[in-house]
Amino acid sequence: MDRMYRMISFWTGIFAVLFFVGDMFNMALLFFAQTAAFLALGYMKLTERMYIYIFGAYLTLFMVGFTYYTTFLMVPEFGGH
Repeated sequence: MDRMYRMISFWTGIFAVLFFVGDMFNMALLFFAQTAAFLALGYMKLTERMYIYIFGAYLTLFMVGFTYYTTFLMVPEFGGH
């Protein structure tokens, strides 16, 4: 399971670099932070159950944050006028 966290850190790192190259610095910073967190977790040698609990907490936190952002912060645009 620790290898999966290192694999996730690889892909979040790829996305972070792509966001950085695309001048999306806030998103790049978020993904660099996720990369560091997943990489650190990947080398902690936790039990498989603990890795699953951490990933479930991560997904829950993401869904709460995403729902809050799309409901209260995102400004809808209507049409391309």
